[in-house]
Amino acid sequence: MPIRQLSETMINQIAAGEVIERPASVVKELVENAVDAGAARIEIVTAGGGLNLVRVSDDGSGIPEDELELAVARHCTSKLSTDIHDIRSLGFRGEALPSIGSVARLTIRSRTATSDSGAEIAIEGGRISPVRPAAANRGTSVEVRDLFFATPARLKFMKGERAESTATADIVRRIAIAFPAVRFTLLGPDRSTLEFAATDDSAEGRLTRIAQVMGAEFPDNSIAIDAVRESVRLTGHVSIPSYNRANALQQYAYVNGRPVRDKLIASAIRGAFADVLPRDRHAVTVLFLTLDPATVDVNVHPAKADVRFRDPGLVRGLIVGAIREALANAGMRAATSGAAAMMGAFRPGPATYGHPGPANGHRAFNPGFRAATSAGFDALRSPHRPLDGFAEPAQAAFDAGPLASADSRGGHGEVAEELLQAQLGAARAQVHENYIVAQTHDSLIIVDQHAAHERLVYEALKQALHSRPVPAQMLLLPEIIDLPEDDAARIAAHADMLRKFGLGVERFGPGAVAVRETPSMLGETNVAALIRDLADEIADNDTTDTLKDRLDRIAATMACHGSVRSGRRLKPEEMNALLRQMEATPGSGTCNHGRPTYIELKLADIERLFGRR
Repeated sequence: MPIRQLSETMINQIAAGEVIERPASVVKELVENAVDAGAARIEIVTAGGGLNLVRVSDDGSGIPEDELELAVARHCTSKLSTDIHDIRSLGFRGEALPSIGSVARLTIRSRTATSDSGAEIAIEGGRISPVRPAAANRGTSVEVRDLFFATPARLKFMKGERAESTATADIVRRIAIAFPAVRFTLLGPDRSTLEFAATDDSAEGRLTRIAQVMGAEFPDNSIAIDAVRESVRLTGHVSIPSYNRANALQQYAYVNGRPVRDKLIASAIRGAFADVLPRDRHAVTVLFLTLDPATVDVNVHPAKADVRFRDPGLVRGLIVGAIREALANAGMRAATSGAAAMMGAFRPGPATYGHPGPANGHRAFNPGFRAATSAGFDALRSPHRPLDGFAEPAQAAFDAGPLASADSRGGHGEVAEELLQAQLGAARAQVHENYIVAQTHDSLIIVDQHAAHERLVYEALKQALHSRPVPAQMLLLPEIIDLPEDDAARIAAHADMLRKFGLGVERFGPGAVAVRETPSMLGETNVAALIRDLADEIADNDTTDTLKDRLDRIAATMACHGSVRSGRRLKPEEMNALLRQMEATPGSGTCNHGRPTYIELKLADIERLFGRR
């Protein structure tokens, strides 16, 4: 077959294969165009999961009538100057609209602020209709119908309507977080509405938008991040360790305001939380990286979801260091979700009394019932005198027999005021030989003694482990490991760092390294697999955390077996000493496995349980 020039429609359809993967991709491109146009309100309407209809309307600057034909031509854009390295907008490639028009029925209607009337252009499967006048409000409305009708083979790879709608909602959420001053409305096929009211670009306004997207409880369970290294700034919020998820879908990252899904950022977040979360749990994060556009390449993929940093080590180090420092400075905090779950467990179900109202509706706690009763009948004023002849008995004393003191010090009812003012208060009792009940001036705290002591022992082991070189054991015979030349060179370049962790390695001719020492803590280990894992990690992130993580996991195991066991009775002074150590240890709000070490229940919540509030 001879070489020939492809038609414009075929070229656009090929480009659409990369740019337009699913309906959510259409929404992403159109919403980004609306944001770049300076819109303050953006409305998205979908039907059939976005395959039947996607309509995005905004109140932005609009497109002049004489530029509509250029808007649907490939590589025509108003967002890019002569410098490809100075990209300050979300879109810049000029591929989205012609790609969409090549595989769907596309209609664009727009009016600028200075124009008396609007204009409209339509594309159907790559065929462009002439521009014609149309009634339109200020801004732009883009309507996409019958997505992939021109390439029906793509429809076979689409998921169900619910899955496509969920992907669209996730795209809107990710963009909405980055632009809190814009009002977003998403109308689904089942009349469901996702709406984010506009706030402002201040720190408070951004946190309000984050709460709108991620839930009102996230700000109460998060830590603010604000760090700068060289010319890169990192801001945002990360969850406290005890507030975590089973997947990484709640991790949002932005580079110069652009939503991205970057492996380096995801790896840095995992590394930062490695000491406080197990591998199967994930932190909730919203991170904003701000840096010179010339030091980051956003033109890696047509979808613009991947980026490449000129200095990836700087960015990764900034993220890991800033998050770890914030976690350390935040001290010890328990997730509010734990107290909410505890309240739900204490609160009896509706079937207990069968009455709505305060304290589960029991009429004894219902002020309206009491008021009606007292107003309707008074035994003393009744003409029938039902109480005559009866003497009111004295109230019976509550006899519970000899009472053991609930105070942890065994009989002293007074508690030092300074202990009540401490974060974890004063220990009052131990229940089920595993849980310490403590009291502060305004709350009740329940501590899991094994989980808490496990974290304390783990932190002490880590400090001892990393404060000096790790003890190493000499191999009787050096182990020679064959590697690709690049990997061997990377291992040799990090030999000094590896030696601090007890791993003695050196070059052994071309394409090989010799391992002479291994960390004694590892015991018998697969040295070849360890070296290859380290080589892969150095190639990806330029770090040697694999070896450090293995040592830390051994320390975690030692801490688990060396901590206070469940079932052990503690003396009052031991319980209070444990509480004071928890207060002084960063990250003690969770154990090594990511479980909370304590739950705090406010006095106001307890009073609500008893109908006092």
